[in-house]
Amino acid sequence: MDDIVIHPSSYLEEETMIDIDSAEFAAWQARVDGVWQDRSRSDEERIERIDQLASELGDDHPVALFERAGARDSAGHEGDAEPLYRAALAAGLDPRRRTRAVIQLASTIRNLGKIDEALALLAAEHDLTRGGDLHDEASAFYALALASAGQPTDALAVALSALAPHLELYRRSVTGYATELREGSSD
Repeated sequence: MDDIVIHPSSYLEEETMIDIDSAEFAAWQARVDGVWQDRSRSDEERIERIDQLASELGDDHPVALFERAGARDSAGHEGDAEPLYRAALAAGLDPRRRTRAVIQLASTIRNLGKIDEALALLAAEHDLTRGGDLHDEASAFYALALASAGQPTDALAVALSALAPHLELYRRSVTGYATELREGSSD
């Protein structure tokens, strides 16, 4: 597994960078979101436009790196996306983007055959986000990684545990079945 430093609360902000809480950054992010929402763009056009917008923040800005990685990942260029995700995480992202970057990096490297590393990243993120923001998203990708690793029972237990709180009926039963699956798979 490649060494990657992921600090749950690290976000590096230099004086020369746009403050992510500023109106200027919100306007920049709205333009980036517009690129993602524009279904008329080809993958290569999306990459080009995201790169243009990212350059406004600077080559080493963690959010710029994250957006560039996502554009390549979405276009199926996982090999190009992986180092950008790693650089974004090493540079420091705000907590929500950090979680998204970990999930997206893990999904990318799972697709590249690095299943053990993907599992380690997602297991840690699954635990870190428990009861908080993006936990369901971390659970979904953790379940996929478990399935890819040949652990379908564990994958189902993770997926059911994430689904259960959203059920109107049978919440207790589904939670119990998830626990049963988890305990049964550790035998």
